[in-house]
Amino acid sequence: MFIIIGIIFLIIGVIWTFIGRLPGDISFKKGNFTFYFPIMTSIVVSIILSLIFFILGRFR
Repeated sequence: MFIIIGIIFLIIGVIWTFIGRLPGDISFKKGNFTFYFPIMTSIVVSIILSLIFFILGRFR
C-alpha cells in the first residue's frame, strides 16, 4: 500500500512540474523575498479532480 501511495505522489509531482507555473498565477519578488500564489494552477487542478470524481461516481 505504501509503494502505491509513493508511486501516486511521484506521478503527481511529475505532473505538477509541467503545470506548476501557468499564466494567471500570482508571483511577487522583491529583494530576497518571493511570494507565489498558484491561483490558476489551483483552478485547473480543481477542475481535473472534479471531472475524475464525477466520472468515478457515475460508475459506482
